[in-house]
Amino acid sequence: MTSFKQNTVIALGVFLALASGLVYAQGLTRVMVGKANVSVPGREAVVARVDVAAGGKSGRHTHPGDEISYILEGELTLLVDGQPPRQVKAGESFVVPAGIVHDAHNNGSVATKLVGVYVVEKGVPLASPAP
Repeated sequence: MTSFKQNTVIALGVFLALASGLVYAQGLTRVMVGKANVSVPGREAVVARVDVAAGGKSGRHTHPGDEISYILEGELTLLVDGQPPRQVKAGESFVVPAGIVHDAHNNGSVATKLVGVYVVEKGVPLASPAP
């Protein structure tokens, strides 16, 4: 395989990983654990286990629907465009409306684990990078 073809394959793989929302940014993993139709036509609920490593960041991104998350362990600094930074810790939850650019930083020394429920448009990538 030529160098150009190899680079194209690598770039495509990175794009697909980002678009799928399974692996997103520095130190964040998102593993889908469930998916089901909801009462709103064209939407589905996606349930994911999300881990943010110590020092990890989700990266600025959006979702094609609402994100409802519950912190199981650790804490995060939640950065939502237009709002002041917010600390969320184990036992707390947060909601990010559809299409709103946000980021999460784990500034702690242990991994943060959370459950995310995304009520999103069917057939659209779960997360999309934002500038």
